[in-house]
Amino acid sequence: MRVFVTGAAGFVGAKVVEELKRAGHEVIGLARSAANEKALAAAGVQAHRGDVQDLESLRQGVAKADAVIHCAFVHDFTNFVASCEIDRRAIEAMGAALVGSTRPFIVTAGTGGSGTPGHVATENDPAAPASVFPRGATEEAVNAVAARGVRTLVVRLPQVHDPEKQGLVTLLVAIAREKKVSAYVGDGRNRWPAVHRLAAAQLYRLVLEKGSPGARYHAVAEEGVPLEDIAEAVGKRVGVPVVVKSPEEAPAHFGFLAAMIGRDLSASSAQTREQLGWRPTGPSLIEDILAG
Repeated sequence: MRVFVTGAAGFVGAKVVEELKRAGHEVIGLARSAANEKALAAAGVQAHRGDVQDLESLRQGVAKADAVIHCAFVHDFTNFVASCEIDRRAIEAMGAALVGSTRPFIVTAGTGGSGTPGHVATENDPAAPASVFPRGATEEAVNAVAARGVRTLVVRLPQVHDPEKQGLVTLLVAIAREKKVSAYVGDGRNRWPAVHRLAAAQLYRLVLEKGSPGARYHAVAEEGVPLEDIAEAVGKRVGVPVVVKSPEEAPAHFGFLAAMIGRDLSASSAQTREQLGWRPTGPSLIEDILAG
């Protein structure tokens, strides 16, 4: 299958490209810079110049492909709402180019979670609306293009990690280095789910080959890692003490991450594993934090 991949040179997308090529698929990768083009060429991938804000370049990439995997996202968490709205417009543009076809459109979203301690999010849970949590714009856009007959599938990602990067935990490492302490909020028993990036890439391929239109899949290997454990691992990695912050102290310490640091985001992938036969492997989040 000829697959157009956005974010093809990114942290997750690059491994998705490798996984697709190993399985015999042909890949067209969106490249937003000459450096991206060079990296894709070195990986044996046809580069398509453009970016997620160049909607015409997205439409042209879709026209070349039998399937689309959207991994790109503008990771500007200091302007998160704007980043999420960029994602909405990109999905709408690519979706419009797929209307009237049966080509699969696989879109990356977040596991999100309900934020309610003790509730483990499942694939059946709807995404929070963008008015409540900005990342909800992604699945709102997916629902809009699905209503036009597009064959949409969603892969929800948790904290994706390897020894070099660990999702939002990478930002916690930077904060710990700056503040000289590693911190969590409250009792630290709220949990974040996680997956190694190689396991996540394998799931994208399975969704492409075996996924059901309209389905949502959770790329979750670990249902939830307590924030206290994450903070302890970050403290060991950076060589700083671990402290507890109150909810009132969180904004000054964590900045824009304060809205996330105390939330329980635990999520299950039981349905995903059963339906697709996905068996995630690889080091745990804590292991990769300590190996960083």
